[in-house]
Amino acid sequence: MEGIYQHFRAEEHAFIDVALEWIVQVEDQYTPHLTDFMDPRQRYILETVVGGYEHVKVKCWGGVSHAERRRALIYPDYYEPADADFNITLYDIRYPVKFTTLTHQKILGTMMSLGMKRDIFGDILTQGELWQFFVMTEMKDYVSLQLDKIGKVNVMLEEMPLTDSLPVHLDWEFASTTITSLRLDLVVATAHNISRQKAKQLVQAKLVKVNWKTVENPDFECEEKDIISARGFGRVKLGEINGHTKKDKIRIEIGHLK
Repeated sequence: MEGIYQHFRAEEHAFIDVALEWIVQVEDQYTPHLTDFMDPRQRYILETVVGGYEHVKVKCWGGVSHAERRRALIYPDYYEPADADFNITLYDIRYPVKFTTLTHQKILGTMMSLGMKRDIFGDILTQGELWQFFVMTEMKDYVSLQLDKIGKVNVMLEEMPLTDSLPVHLDWEFASTTITSLRLDLVVATAHNISRQKAKQLVQAKLVKVNWKTVENPDFECEEKDIISARGFGRVKLGEINGHTKKDKIRIEIGHLK
């Protein structure tokens, strides 16, 4: 399996090492192994590595179909995985709707500020004023005790059946702008209204991901539909690229999560 490393970036090799340990454990003990929540890039790497093993399989699930973040069950080929094997709990966030507006960033920021790792949470779902999130069942009691405020507003978590989850969709709000090039540092600077130098530093410090993959080259060329996240600034989506202006600037749409 040594050849697998050449297909991935250097910073992803540590994750490959961990994935290989999981697979060997499943092979040796002949019992399934359940991971934390993973992003699509991590799942792709894991599925690629598992593909090199004849008697080991992997299935990913996030509590609902089409979830972006999912747990993976690595299992011997005799095993038949069920949804219950993934240990996922759904919480509904009850809050005073008249006094505050919740956002994806506000909820996630509160979780992170409480010292909770991102990989214990799955998708954060919304529909109008309703908000829900998935969490590892192993951590649900801890989360329900710790998460009693979002910002300055008191909230209460109510456990819900997974079948009562909101539809999975990321609600993007797009705005049109112009840009001199599709270099990653320039796109980040434009999207978050920060200086080109600051954006370049973020990229070089390995704090920017394109499609869940760390990119440290400021010259990296972005394309339509790229998901770009900068630590501390949130996530944006590159929408349509609509040709050039008379001054040869590129017309683009940049989407922010509502």
